[in-house]
Amino acid sequence: MKLISTFLVLAFALTLSACNTVEGAGKDIQKGGEVIEDSAK
Repeated sequence: MKLISTFLVLAFALTLSACNTVEGAGKDIQKGGEVIEDSAK
């Protein structure tokens, strides 16, 4: 579980640094939430 959490944080940081607008950040955050939700199932 710790490995998954570390990976998700790293992936989130990379995608967040790649977006240039507030809209893009919102989409990145939503995708990160979906990944966390899917991994919890």
